Amino acid sequence: MESQLQKRVQRYGWDKAALYYETFWQQQLKPAQDLLLQMASISEGEKVLDVACGTGLVSFRAAEQAGKTGSVLGTDISDRMIEVAKKIAEEKMVSNITFERMDAEQLQLADDSFDVVICALGLMYVPDPSGAINEMLRVLKPGGAMVAAVWGERDHCGWAEIFEIVDKRVSSEVCPMFFQLGTGNRLDLHLMKAGFDHIESERIVTSLEYTSGDEACGAAFEGGPVALAYYKFTDDVKQEARKEYISSIDAYKKSTGYSVPGEFVVTKGVKRPG
Repeated sequence: MESQLQKRVQRYGWDKAALYYETFWQQQLKPAQDLLLQMASISEGEKVLDVACGTGLVSFRAAEQAGKTGSVLGTDISDRMIEVAKKIAEEKMVSNITFERMDAEQLQLADDSFDVVICALGLMYVPDPSGAINEMLRVLKPGGAMVAAVWGERDHCGWAEIFEIVDKRVSSEVCPMFFQLGTGNRLDLHLMKAGFDHIESERIVTSLEYTSGDEACGAAFEGGPVALAYYKFTDDVKQEARKEYISSIDAYKKSTGYSVPGEFVVTKGVKRPG
């Protein structure tokens, strides 16, 4: 898929998903976010960049760790995600955090300007993940760490059929390489190729808990990566797609809802000093 077209799909798709994202994904993504922040080991006074920050779920936690003498800049390709994040920052009166709309492959930031760079579940959506990783390396200070989390192997993510269900109804091409970075040691190799040292990875298995089929569908269609395509559907097609998706996760149904398996890969690299 042509790079600029995919970026437009991502930009406007996440604009659609912004209002639903935290409702449907905050708890489900927490295990990956917890591990990412643990590996990032942000210290008081550090300057942090959160690439593909969304509504700031990780950004605000990073700001707490950086403290009053530190700062966090969150960037995202979606205007609406940035608007929501800014509003939350104002409501919470968080003074050491800012948000800007920015392309992960073209960070409008100075070289060697951040102590830590994080990217929580955003690299899968970037047309050129290697380009984004190179940009993160460029803006990182020598000796600084970059930590990225991605979804794991397709066969270990029970919700994966959502992409086929949508694509056979409308050509979305939302993220054709979605699971590639979480396959094997692919993300490690990207960091190695970029020039990072001391690369380490952890793979964690988790489950996405939903209290009902409607909640599971809300996460899959309204608060996630296929939101733009979903909004193109007629009401009849929406119901048909939702029914098919519920059928695809039927094996994970339990008395209190659904427990859908998922897997995350979190990888850390350090920029060579000097």
